Amino acid sequence: MTNATTNETDTPSIQRPLASAFRRLGVAALVAAALAGGATSAGATNGPALFEMVRSPGIVNAGCLPNARATVTILPQGPVEVMSVLVRGLPPRTEFDFFVIQVPNAPFGLSWYQGDIETDANGNGHATFIGRFNEETFIVAPGVAPAPSVHNNAFPDATSNPQSGPVHTYHLGMWFNSPQDAAAAGCPSAVTPFNGEHNAGVQVLNTSQFPDAAGPLLKVKP
Repeated sequence: MTNATTNETDTPSIQRPLASAFRRLGVAALVAAALAGGATSAGATNGPALFEMVRSPGIVNAGCLPNARATVTILPQGPVEVMSVLVRGLPPRTEFDFFVIQVPNAPFGLSWYQGDIETDANGNGHATFIGRFNEETFIVAPGVAPAPSVHNNAFPDATSNPQSGPVHTYHLGMWFNSPQDAAAAGCPSAVTPFNGEHNAGVQVLNTSQFPDAAGPLLKVKP
């Protein structure tokens, strides 16, 4: 499955109309639905979903980024969902990595890299992702197969996958793209595998206000 991503910051000119359209479609429609009582973070919905992301425990314990938060809107569009993520209260002009994950906190479980969110001069950012973000979101590995080894650092690529039945991934998480950026913000400087080169910083936001086995994507009906 292929996901498309748009980001307001430094978006190529050919993509700006698309990003603007997604922003109008995802944000305006979902806010209107929320005001009308159609969007929900509690019960299952066949329509738009609206929920928050909260600070990760490591960020809270370190006392950094006290105003960090995100609002997520999901708009079902037939064969796909349009997920819009608005972040704020973050360091300015900093890149973050966004994932769909199995559980919100460590050990995180199976995780799927969606794309990047870069903040502006005020520490705000926005990105739109297109894919399957609903109760059918899952990862499955019917058997073991070889996998490419591209990166060999603190978290080297596995050369094969573990066999697994279907595992649903209903939570969301966002990480600093680099430990240096995290340290500059007064946060822990640990290295994690949560970026394209497997040398990211710590998690900043997640959906831990929802139960581990019932993340917010479970509430969205295809």
